[in-house]
Amino acid sequence: MASLTVRQLDDTLKRLLRLRAARHGRSMEDEVRVILREAAEESDRAAADRSAPVATPRPATPRDGGPRILLIIGGGIAAYKSLDLIRRLQEHGARLRCILTTAALHFVTPLAVGAITGERAFTDLFDPQSEFDVGHIRLARDTDLIVVAPATADILAKMAGGHADDLATAVLLATARPILIAPAMNPRMWAAKATARNLAQLTADGIRVVGPNSGEMAERGEAGLGRMAEPHEIVAAAESILRRGAALAGKRIIVTSGPTHEPIDPVRYIANRSSGKQGHAIATAAAAAGAEVVLVSGPVNLPDPPGIVIVKVGTAQQMFDAVEAGLPADAAIFAAAVADWRSESASLSKIKKQPGRTPTLTLRENPDILSSVAHRASGRPRLVIGFAAETDDVIGNAQAKRIKKGCDWIVANDVSTDSGVMGGDMNTVHLVTASGVESWPAQAKDQVAHTLIERVAAALHGTKP
Repeated sequence: MASLTVRQLDDTLKRLLRLRAARHGRSMEDEVRVILREAAEESDRAAADRSAPVATPRPATPRDGGPRILLIIGGGIAAYKSLDLIRRLQEHGARLRCILTTAALHFVTPLAVGAITGERAFTDLFDPQSEFDVGHIRLARDTDLIVVAPATADILAKMAGGHADDLATAVLLATARPILIAPAMNPRMWAAKATARNLAQLTADGIRVVGPNSGEMAERGEAGLGRMAEPHEIVAAAESILRRGAALAGKRIIVTSGPTHEPIDPVRYIANRSSGKQGHAIATAAAAAGAEVVLVSGPVNLPDPPGIVIVKVGTAQQMFDAVEAGLPADAAIFAAAVADWRSESASLSKIKKQPGRTPTLTLRENPDILSSVAHRASGRPRLVIGFAAETDDVIGNAQAKRIKKGCDWIVANDVSTDSGVMGGDMNTVHLVTASGVESWPAQAKDQVAHTLIERVAAALHGTKP
């Protein structure tokens, strides 16, 4: 077909085209694409099912719903994870378009990618099926975020050098949108000085990075740092970038979670019964609201929430030191079940049981993290929130604790044996403030976390929830 431009149309047709484009909120060029596609589909639907659709991307507008993400799939064995990544991004409301590099075609097919995204996978910089010669520019502009996963050593080198010799690198060079890369390569390649230089250049250019992780490689006997971040980690990183303007964007939140273990000897310790589920859920909800989150976690059997700075500690003193190091912050939420006492002198060897003799354990009080932060003369977070795990007179004890500790809010719950809160997935809490008590219905700990973070955001912005 001969080359066609809007300028070649007569005035009457251009006027009608302009009116139709305005009615649909599109540019005239985009409207021409829509008309051509609709005409082609209507005239020969059967042929259209057998052949590839036009390569020029369909314009996507914000009113279609959800963020627009362009996924560039590099040529590494980790490319097989891209199909799972696409599905997970879609589950979070994203609209996907995909570019496959030439090397990626050896690991995944355009047919598989297109079947999941519902759109054709793009592979060629100069696509003979396209009616227009600006396809890569449209792809570079018509998106909210570009994700490169896997980002091979070759792609990193090309990006750092400003190359544009294929569709993927041309789009990356032409875009002004945020870019997130998920490196994946052999550990020796990741450790190479050239890769380090390229990564330093990319981060200096504002490119965001997620991963890589440590673990087994595809090659037999190979292990180390270089595995691509897992799809859920990439999704969390992408959401963090897209959350600019969210409720807690620009805010820093410190959250403590889990128990502390105070050693008696190398095999025994003093601890509270805490799974860390509520604290981890709060940290995750704060990150989802756009906050920069520092999670100080005691020993728990939970996966690390992605996209969050995590400081793992064992004892109350270590948790206190980590919280102090994490300040300043806009809010501090102390959900950890910190042991009140520790052994004055922990034995370096296992204490043996001896007939007729009971060992004496002398206890010393641990630092009070909540009270210390709440009573800071300078650098106190605007909002300090404590938790009160009670077995009787829950509200009364929580009200007294809020005043004694000097914090702004107390989240109180009944942790008696019959409640099933300790280690469970449900919680029933009371929010105790200077204004009164608000009792929330029984709900999942994730929902408690989201509700609490909504209140935190409202308080920090000076609005009512």
